[in-house]
Amino acid sequence: MHYKYNSKQRYKSIQGLRSFKDTLPTKVKKILKKKGHIFSETLDNWRYIAGDELFKVCYPKSFKSSNKLSPSTLTVMVKRGHEVEMEYSKNEIMKKMNIYFNEIVVKKIKLITFEGDQQIFNKQIKKTVTKNQYEKKITNIKNDKIKTSLLELSKLFNKK
Repeated sequence: MHYKYNSKQRYKSIQGLRSFKDTLPTKVKKILKKKGHIFSETLDNWRYIAGDELFKVCYPKSFKSSNKLSPSTLTVMVKRGHEVEMEYSKNEIMKKMNIYFNEIVVKKIKLITFEGDQQIFNKQIKKTVTKNQYEKKITNIKNDKIKTSLLELSKLFNKK
């Protein structure tokens, strides 16, 4: 492979076979350098990494990759009252993550406490589908067949 520095052109050109990373656009290279895939893999495998007991009381919030001034940090949201358990298991979680990715990915874990239930893993299902505003809109419909069918549909949703 020859590198050709052309004085008439703005960019240098490469002749011959190129590696895959050289063919990627610069924006994609920046995303890969930020290690965005690590956080998504951590979210997918959090039950394995943290264990079943800690999985119920904590979840990863963000991942900040390392730069010259600070090490790579995983921010974890912990339910109030379970901070001590999480503090003792920090080293285990770091070991499991580094083993999972086959490289030193996390050097520091930062804990943030929250109160209440986990809202990221629990989906909230609405109990009532038709509220007063929707019932008013349904009653304003002039076609009787459509009005009755919508009311029956709302009754079916309320039963479930």
